[in-house]
Amino acid sequence: MEDIDDQPPSEKEKILIIRLSSIGDIVLTTPIIRALYNKFPDKEIHFLLKENFKDVLSNNPYITKIHYYQGKQLTIDALRKENFSFVVDLQKNHRSHQLVRNLHLPCGTFPKCNVAKTLLVRLKWNVLPNIHIVDRYFKAVESLDVPNDNLGLDFFISPQDEVDSGDFPAVFEDGFVAVVIGGAYFTKRIPIEKVVEICKLIYKPVMLLGGKDVEMVGEEIKSQLGNRAYNACGKYNLRQSASIIKKSLCLITPDTGLMHIAAGLNVPTATLWGNTVPEFGMYPYMPNHRENFRIFEVSPLACRPCSKLGFKKCPKGHFKCMQQIDSNEVADWINDFE
Repeated sequence: MEDIDDQPPSEKEKILIIRLSSIGDIVLTTPIIRALYNKFPDKEIHFLLKENFKDVLSNNPYITKIHYYQGKQLTIDALRKENFSFVVDLQKNHRSHQLVRNLHLPCGTFPKCNVAKTLLVRLKWNVLPNIHIVDRYFKAVESLDVPNDNLGLDFFISPQDEVDSGDFPAVFEDGFVAVVIGGAYFTKRIPIEKVVEICKLIYKPVMLLGGKDVEMVGEEIKSQLGNRAYNACGKYNLRQSASIIKKSLCLITPDTGLMHIAAGLNVPTATLWGNTVPEFGMYPYMPNHRENFRIFEVSPLACRPCSKLGFKKCPKGHFKCMQQIDSNEVADWINDFE
């Protein structure tokens, strides 16, 4: 696989997939990438995303070339040189509509269900289809007769991104639980006191994962857990964090990109849901290993979901959707993976 500036356009027939962001949403496109590759082995599969998310797909063997969004006109000019035969629009917003319209190509897209999501958020009316977004994505390639192989998500880790287990304290040698404490929105994150409460009930040591933005949060949690916790926040890049998850016994995570990466690695996952809900169709996608994930949520709760994405703070001030999750129930499920 090559980046946009690394090779000239080839003469092969090409298909372009558009999904500009973010980590989890891009991981959720990987069954489409694989299915197109297997259906059309003589065609090139290209992908357009924002450059800061390139690590999500940089090792994917089914992609011929990654393109980066550089603003409307620069991107259109670059993509026109490739002479694509078909566009798969998995972004389906104003920006992707502009690109597709200016490329003048046949295009497939999917039901985004924004109106139904809004009804669930604002009125708590659930009229969403009971179908995962990955299965909705396949509507975008229906005209190409591309079936879902039901093999789940992909995430590929190169040997140089594998983190050496010898870097961790000796107590981690007999296995550990990975815990994601980061998240794009506060109302998706697991509160510090909830993380500590759950981790104190877990038999194994815990590896705290997140970016630089939660490094100090990780230190605060570690100070309460002692040597049973290792603060890896901000120390590793995305692919290295994925390799740590792969080595773990299981993962505890809110609704984050690492949740979907864990599904791609088939790692048992306890998912804790705050302001978002699984009904949006974005829960872990493990069609052949549904026993490998468990959803923990406070339901019913009159104020939930309060957003399709998230907020900087709980709009009600109580954050019951996370605070009232049963820590013993989470820990009991995790401890079964010893």
